[in-house]
Order: sequence, then structure tokens, then C-alpha cells
Amino acid sequence: MEIIIIALVVLLAVSLFRYYRQKNYLKVLTEDQFREGYRKAQLIDVREPQEFDKGHILGARNIPMTQMKQRLIEMRKDKPIYLYCQGSSRSARAAQLLHKKGYKEIYQLKGGFKKWTGKIKTKK
Repeated sequence: MEIIIIALVVLLAVSLFRYYRQKNYLKVLTEDQFREGYRKAQLIDVREPQEFDKGHILGARNIPMTQMKQRLIEMRKDKPIYLYCQGSSRSARAAQLLHKKGYKEIYQLKGGFKKWTGKIKTKK
């Protein structure tokens, strides 16, 4: 029983540490906040190309999380980066990678594309 309690405490501590560390470099924005700034930034959809083709936010570039390391050169460090994925896990991982590589202004759409109510573009 003691081992289970210790494991739960450790798991909670690790989760809290990750949350607070991520909070320092990733700003999670509501859809309204996201709309206000993404046109002046680099809008990156980190979903896979098949997902992107089915629909994406107008003006977004597709740089899948699976290709992020190889395509870092395509993103400028002097402009804010607005990320989104279907939910929020891939964009959070992308933000962590970008932060490690020296990117400073990183934003994420709260709830991801599935919560987006604005205009979308689909591949014809």
C-alpha cells in the first residue's frame, strides 16, 4: 500500500513540474485571443498532411509534429509562432521542441482545431 501512495505522489509531482515548466514558455490562448494575433505570426498546423487537407485554419502552414525537427529552419525565431493540432497534445510537444531550440514567443490554440469555429480551408 505504501508503494502505491509513493508512486502516486511521485506521479503528481512530475505532472505539476511539467505543467509549471510548460507554463513558462507556452501561452495557451482562447479562440478569440488566437484570432487577434495569428495573422501577424507564423501559423503552424502540426497535424499530419491528411488531417490538414481535410480542413485547416486559413493561412496555416502544415509542419507535422513528425517532421518538426527536420523543418525547424522554415520557422523564424524573430516572429511569434501560433501552433495548433486536433486537440492540444501534439502542439504542446511541438512547443517544447521549439522552446528547446531557442524560440521565444510560442502560443497554442486552447482545445485545438476541433474547437475552432472560424473560417477553414479544405483541399479540393
